[in-house]
Amino acid sequence: MPVKIRLQRHGKKGKPFYWIVAADARAKRDGKYLEKLGTYNPNTNPAQINLDVDGSVQWLQNGAQPTDTARAILSYKGVMMKNHLAGGVRKGALTQEQADAKFNAWLEGKGNAVEAKKATLADAKGKLKAEALAAEKAVNAARIAANTAVVEEEVAPEEEAPTEAEATLEEATPEVEEAPTEEVAPEEEAATEVEAPAAEQVAPVEEVASEEETAPKAEAPADVKEADADADATKKEE
Repeated sequence: MPVKIRLQRHGKKGKPFYWIVAADARAKRDGKYLEKLGTYNPNTNPAQINLDVDGSVQWLQNGAQPTDTARAILSYKGVMMKNHLAGGVRKGALTQEQADAKFNAWLEGKGNAVEAKKATLADAKGKLKAEALAAEKAVNAARIAANTAVVEEEVAPEEEAPTEAEATLEEATPEVEEAPTEEVAPEEEAATEVEAPAAEQVAPVEEVASEEETAPKAEAPADVKEADADADATKKEE
């Protein structure tokens, strides 16, 4: 039965999570498997890999063939290196102690490289964050300066130049000279105010006099006339 070491997909849509399994080559990708060897999470940087190194080496020695992606993961975790050293021990090219020392030295170098990569990524992330913060501060400063300029323009507005229509209207409208008004002396004004009531008071007297002159005199009765004649005659005799 051909056996393959491959990835079996799990996780949510857009966030895959894989199991590293040894399964029959004829089975479906996400179907039955013979043994689960580890997990692979590509959603982080660097990716998180948990792997049973000795179990993977045992499957390789038994003839299991890894897929391309699985081979890259096994090489990253040192499975392929350990399997190569185990072949040298079987052939008598080196002892088990020498193979273990070489494998431990390789693991140490790999660990240092991984830590250096993590530090580089952290520095790059911090640099990007600092640049974003500086850009945000610059934008805020520019916005504050623009708002200050607008407030100053509102407080002290500049005189707007007349438009072309207003300039044409001013040229077409002739200038009218106002006639100088004569100022009346305060004494003359007071005199006119005083004389007017005097004229009004005199006018009724003249009207009464004219009415008396024009009105006919009433004649005395006849008895009175005879009495007056007798009185005149008596005065003459005396």
